[in-house]
Amino acid sequence: MARKNFYKNDPVIQRLMKQYLSDDFYQYADDELDDFGERVANEIDERAVHTDREGQPRLIKYNKMGEEINHIWVNEGYLKTVEETYNTGIVGYVHKDIPELGHKGNYMYSYAQGYLLSKSEPGFYCPVTLTMATAYLIDHYADEELKRRFLPHVLSTGDVELYEGATFLTERQGGSDVGANVVEAVEDGGCFRLYGEKYFASNSGMCGVTMVLSRMEGAPAGTKGLSLFLVPWEENRKANQIKVRRLKDKLGVRAVPSAEIEFEGAKAYLVGDAKKGFKYMMEALNLSRVCNSVASLGIMRRAYDEARDYAINRDAFGHKLTNYPMIQDTLVQLATKLEVETYATFDVVHLFDHVMAKGSDASEQERALLRLYIAIMKKETAEQAIEFSHESIEMHGGNGYIEDFVTSRLLRDAQVLTVWEGTANILGLEVLRLIHNFNVHELFVRDMHERLEELSPQLSELKQPVVNALGQIKQSLEELAQMDQEAQLMYPKHLAKDMSDIFEAVVALQQVQEGEIYERDVAVAEVFIEQTFNSRKYQLNPLSLKHFDLIVNAKNPVST
Repeated sequence: MARKNFYKNDPVIQRLMKQYLSDDFYQYADDELDDFGERVANEIDERAVHTDREGQPRLIKYNKMGEEINHIWVNEGYLKTVEETYNTGIVGYVHKDIPELGHKGNYMYSYAQGYLLSKSEPGFYCPVTLTMATAYLIDHYADEELKRRFLPHVLSTGDVELYEGATFLTERQGGSDVGANVVEAVEDGGCFRLYGEKYFASNSGMCGVTMVLSRMEGAPAGTKGLSLFLVPWEENRKANQIKVRRLKDKLGVRAVPSAEIEFEGAKAYLVGDAKKGFKYMMEALNLSRVCNSVASLGIMRRAYDEARDYAINRDAFGHKLTNYPMIQDTLVQLATKLEVETYATFDVVHLFDHVMAKGSDASEQERALLRLYIAIMKKETAEQAIEFSHESIEMHGGNGYIEDFVTSRLLRDAQVLTVWEGTANILGLEVLRLIHNFNVHELFVRDMHERLEELSPQLSELKQPVVNALGQIKQSLEELAQMDQEAQLMYPKHLAKDMSDIFEAVVALQQVQEGEIYERDVAVAEVFIEQTFNSRKYQLNPLSLKHFDLIVNAKNPVST
């Protein structure tokens, strides 16, 4: 039987790579993603099931002599996935040359790898995300000595010992209120010593280094008093200066060991300007939010594929499920939303590559727009990952609720993505903050208007509902600006949703005319715009039924 391949069976990600990568990079990436997509769909997927069910991380607090060792055990299959994944350059090649090409990779390629990985193991993509953030912080802000000692290990592709990364922010009394953090950093010669606890520390025990926000003696309260520190894990663990209180018993993403950590004089090194720790970590947080969106897309794609394949093969009442109009409608709605949301997220990744590059000349406006697009897409993709998982379970009926199928794990893993890297409330506040500080609503309206203006006249009728929605949100934003602060705080989540709807619709229209105009691309845009902006529940000739074969079965993809 032919082996599955999550890359070859996904024309959307193939199209995106060809669209955004240079010719030589695309040829390299296409081969590598083909290989990785096959491994993720087979061996890595099998290991993910084992880790979730029988092989979860365990804390070994004491050795046989009763000595405290704070060792976190993971299974051998998990360690093999660690080796295989990092050796692809999913982290390393963002910052160092790909030997076969003689130049660095980029986030576009890395996020494509993360997307494939998340189809089987979104829990393991969390440690990869944390390592990406660690690499970014060291490469951009650490001094040369810290870079020399630690960066090659964080960027390892099998050439040196791997140090996975972690970022420890959350404290019990603070949660999302990072400014309430109290972990203290005390200067000790050429380094610092950390004292206090971190309450939700993911990748504990697996990380070689962790980036920690801490407050120096005499530093002011709030986020302005937080500094960023690099903390080596193993030497501190062996010296009993890092202790693991317990591992979190989580609903999902069980592959990643998340712990409560106590610092008891842990050796740490200051990274960058002591007054900019929070700023640095927020840059890394934006990177992690894109990873969160990519993981959500991976879950959405796997959920859709499982639902579609089950419906195609399942008989009920004498017919295949796909013969029933309600099933056709569900599959078309899922396929359309998934496709458009994937294009929109990688549109953001393209801007991310420009803005986040070391020494980037990106303007303040571009940086503000990037933060906006990251916030609205992180919120939307995370919520859709849950919705897709739910729909996939319902498509399977009772089977979808059974752990023999992947669908129940997808739902458990998806749920955390609405919480990690900022809840919907926090993301809504980010949108409001960007409006107040950078007038980002004006930048958004201008960007969307310019993109719509560049579309072919052939699409004038199709784009009209989007033009109307853009006019409405512009008016709503003007009204919002006149409200007092308390009233404004009622609506950020609604605003973020309206913005993501428009952004995705515009990207869908742009995708129609990327190269040739294909009948299927038009159908996808038509269905998406209809389901997003038309409030009519009942239609004489439903688009979902009209375009089912074209969208779900991918028949007749010819030019119009």
